[in-house]
Order: sequence, then C-alpha cells, then structure tokens
Amino acid sequence: MHRSLPVMDQRKFGETLRRDAWWLPNIPIVLILSAFIVYATWAAFQNANYTFGPYLSPFYAPELWGDSPHAWFGPKPLWWPGWLPFSPALIILPIPATFRMTCYYYRGSYYKAFWADPPACAVGEPRKTYLGENSFPLILQNLHRYGLLLAFIFLFFLWWDVWKAMWFEGAGGVEFGIGVGTVVMTLNVVLLTGYTLGCHSMRHVVGGMLDRISGAPVRRQLYNVSSACNRGHAKWAWTSLFSVALTDAYIRLCATGVFTDLRIF
Repeated sequence: MHRSLPVMDQRKFGETLRRDAWWLPNIPIVLILSAFIVYATWAAFQNANYTFGPYLSPFYAPELWGDSPHAWFGPKPLWWPGWLPFSPALIILPIPATFRMTCYYYRGSYYKAFWADPPACAVGEPRKTYLGENSFPLILQNLHRYGLLLAFIFLFFLWWDVWKAMWFEGAGGVEFGIGVGTVVMTLNVVLLTGYTLGCHSMRHVVGGMLDRISGAPVRRQLYNVSSACNRGHAKWAWTSLFSVALTDAYIRLCATGVFTDLRIF
C-alpha cells in the first residue's frame, strides 16, 4: 500500500533540533576574516613602510609601479585616477583577493559565518529561495579558475622576492646572507604554495581532466602532490592567511624602527 510521506515545513531562521553550540565555529571565522580585511585594507592604502632593505611586503608584490627600489616601471603611472590615493598594493591585491574569496573552502566558511547560508547543517536560514551560482553575485565564484592561474603566476614572483631577500648591501657591495626577515618571507611563500597547490581547481587542472590518469605518469604524480596538499587545505588556507599579514607586519615594523632585523649569517 502506497503511503505519502509528510512534508516538513521549512525551518525558520535559526530554528533547529540540534542541541550543540552550532553557532560557535562561526564566531572565530567572522573575527579573523574581518580583522584580516581591515588590516589588509589599511596596509594597502598606507603606501609606505612596505619595504626594508631587500624585503618586500607580499601585499605589494610584485611592485609594478611605486617609489621603492623594487618597482618595475618607476613611480605612479600617468593613467592612475586622480581621485584615488595611489598605492602599489591596490594594483595587485585584487588578484589574490579574488582567488581567496572564491576558494571552495572559504566559500563554505563565509557562507555560513557571514551570510547564514545556512548558518550550520540542519539550521534554518533567513531565505526561502536559492538562486544558485548562475546569478549575481554568486556567479562571480566562477572566477576561481582564473584566480588560480594568476595566483600561481604570483607564486613565481614571491619566490623571486625570497631570493632577493638573501642579498644585502654590505661594506664591500651586495653580499649573500640570511636575516630573520628572509626566514619570515620564505615561510610565508611555502604556506602560500601549499595552499595554492592544494586548491580543488588545481587538482582538476593537473589530473582531473583525464578519464584515466594512470596512463599519464607525470600528471598522476602532480595530481598526487596536489591531493596531499588538498587533504590539509583548510590548514593551508588559515596559516597562509596569517603568514601574509604577519610578513607585512614584520617588514613594516622593521621599516619604522620598531623591530631590528637580525642577520642569522
């Protein structure tokens, strides 16, 4: 005998049968991401103290135009809008920001914490319809694959900055050395590399586009490396977020004389 199943009414916002503190994980996500956005915005508009000797802040790298010796094409370009305060960071920061904001892991985090979409599993959300990612603004999430490509290119420049951070001005000219800042910049790029290589889109690019990856040994090895990083993608995402901000802060504090950069050798 056929019986129809009862249809449950849609839960109201925040309504749930859960008894645990489902809202608790959202609090640190809101605090950390909000603090990072505030700090990154402040640092980007400073246009000062972002270099110290051979060190260059990752917020400003690569410095295409600017007043420091790291600038590729000289000072502020003529096409820069007069109403917008100039900063080299404003030229390049939209690219890594696009990559992070469209990251599959971060989506799951800020969808819950900021948009309550939904606030947690089996918890009512504040909307009755879902338009999906085929309409604005969620359609912008499709930029992730392009953000990945550009972010991957940025890694080469960041590793190049690490190499330059090993050469200091000395009495006899430029000499090789390792400073605390060199170590800080290296650790930051290692974390950024792990985060980028573990991206879900990266796994698709290096191996997921094939029906049978066993027949492509190089692609298979790259896929395994990406998969190894992907297993800890959340950790790579958070640690690299902290490392970018801390690297900028370290260089900024050295440039203002608060810290003294010690030479290891």
